[in-house]
Amino acid sequence: MTALTISPTATETPQPPRRNRQPMGRRVMRAVRRLPVWILVALLLIVVLYPQLWMVLGSFKTQAEFLSNPTWALPEALNFDNYIQAFTRGNVAVNYWNSLLVTIPSVAAIVLLGVAAGYALEVMIWKGRHGVLLFILAGIMVPGQMILVPLFTVYFRANLTDTLWPLIITYVVMGIPLTTFLMAAYFRAVPREMFEAATVDGSGPLRSFFIIGLPMMKNAILTVGLVQFFSVWNDLLIALTFTTRSELATIQVGLLSLSDEYGSTQYGPLFAAISINIIVLLIVFVFLNKKIMAGLAAGSVKG
Repeated sequence: MTALTISPTATETPQPPRRNRQPMGRRVMRAVRRLPVWILVALLLIVVLYPQLWMVLGSFKTQAEFLSNPTWALPEALNFDNYIQAFTRGNVAVNYWNSLLVTIPSVAAIVLLGVAAGYALEVMIWKGRHGVLLFILAGIMVPGQMILVPLFTVYFRANLTDTLWPLIITYVVMGIPLTTFLMAAYFRAVPREMFEAATVDGSGPLRSFFIIGLPMMKNAILTVGLVQFFSVWNDLLIALTFTTRSELATIQVGLLSLSDEYGSTQYGPLFAAISINIIVLLIVFVFLNKKIMAGLAAGSVKG
């Protein structure tokens, strides 16, 4: 009777595969190659963040500190009198309210009309749609400075100069061409078979727009809406042209009121008002940054 022999290798536990670790020299060389990129990113951060930090710190300085101390000097104390003066003398609260009254309906109308126009020009098939798209895109090439005087004449004859309607109408008309172009590109990335399947199931163009088009364009609508929001909110030329009373001034026009009748600028209240304006916009952009990036990438690839 033969005895069974067990191979010594059969009882050994299997060893996990060893990871090929990169030599130290290769990792050092990779870090050295990335060093210029890190330096460039650091310089860009300094260029972008330093002016904002300097502006926020300057909002706590007094007028004497601006005139006597160096520009890079820190404030001697956290003085909130500049913010109080910005809200009282500069009427920042009233200017903010006027900007909201102008921006919200303008952006809502631009997005609604632009999305509907992009859907009609890209998804729906009808004769002459390409010519209409080119005609709408021609509005992008018209400088806004060319139409300010004729528009002011029309608004004056229509007795609209003492209201905020001239601003809203002008912003909507000037924002529709770009919004239509962007939304047409976004709808071009949506597979047409989805709308064709909805048509076969008995869905009309209007129902397909609200059930299929709008839900699939959420990121794109948010992106276009934010682009138009920043454009309308930060506008000065149109608001300054059609604003005839200080009670109707927007935030950008209200910043000009922080200069006295002799032209001297009150730097503390001015920096405080600008800080309030920019910090609010910066918070909105930071929280919606991912949505903006997703919306920008939505129309870059055709489905």
